[in-house]
Amino acid sequence: MALSRPASRLLAAVAVFLIAVLAATLLLLRGGDGDGGGGDGGGGDGTRSAPPDDGVGPPRRPVVVVKIDNVEESRPQTGLSAADVVYVEPVEGGLTRLAAVYASRLPEVAGPVRSARETDVALVAQYGRPVLVYSGGAPEIEPLLRRAPITLVTDKTRPGAYFRGGDRPIPHNLYVRPHRLPGQNRERGPEQVTEPGAAPAGGTPTGAREVHFRAARYRFTWSAEDDRWRVSFNGAPLRTREAGRVTAGTVVVQRVAVSEGRKVRDAGGQLSPVAGTVGRGEATILRDGRSFDGTWERPSRGEATTYRTAGGERIPVAAGPVWVLLTPR
Repeated sequence: MALSRPASRLLAAVAVFLIAVLAATLLLLRGGDGDGGGGDGGGGDGTRSAPPDDGVGPPRRPVVVVKIDNVEESRPQTGLSAADVVYVEPVEGGLTRLAAVYASRLPEVAGPVRSARETDVALVAQYGRPVLVYSGGAPEIEPLLRRAPITLVTDKTRPGAYFRGGDRPIPHNLYVRPHRLPGQNRERGPEQVTEPGAAPAGGTPTGAREVHFRAARYRFTWSAEDDRWRVSFNGAPLRTREAGRVTAGTVVVQRVAVSEGRKVRDAGGQLSPVAGTVGRGEATILRDGRSFDGTWERPSRGEATTYRTAGGERIPVAAGPVWVLLTPR
């Protein structure tokens, strides 16, 4: 039976309306917070999709990890005092680079921002689906980064979050404003990344501890006044622009296996080492003016690292920033 012209027009209008509703619904389901990314393939601005959440309440802010330079031209750094955890990674030529983890609070500015390393792929995976802030990386490791459960952000993919300072030469003058990063406009904070607790019995009274890399030297001196360890680097106090002297509540000397990975080399031909952070090994934990010799263990990339005494008792961290030095065995 043929429909009248008015009825046909009515049905056509209804069909257009239903299609529009369906399209809007699909757009909302795929939306997120407008920071780009969809699935593991990445979004139009090169970032990864937002981290999965626990499904209770509004979505959480993802943890932010910023790669920070620490050669002479980059000091004093900015934003280190706000970090929950600071990793010291071995890089080319025996030098080191820092990975600052922000969860409980964000600094206004962090940097100088430098490039990612193969070590970062496994290291930061223990923080859910974090935002990794860096300034680029070797072509050999970019596929590894893109496949990892990480939201990748560089000055090329999200230039509005970065700026260059005028007091230092390139590449030591690139900074990030963490509040402008993907997901950081959410009201609900990320999961806690450290669990402070009381120290186990025992330990050795320790006033200072030095940790040597081939071309970098760290010293941690206990300050009863600060109730923290004061951090020095290459014989001088390590300072930040926003808070002065850098201190740590806990220092972990984590002995790790170092491999050649994808055999990435810097411009001078020096090999970029890869620190293994999944597995098990020896560790020394400094807290409360004492040192505890024990072990570290991390069964898989998605799990956090735990520290235990030689007798198997868990060693929780103290209140305050945690510094973890990934030292070659």
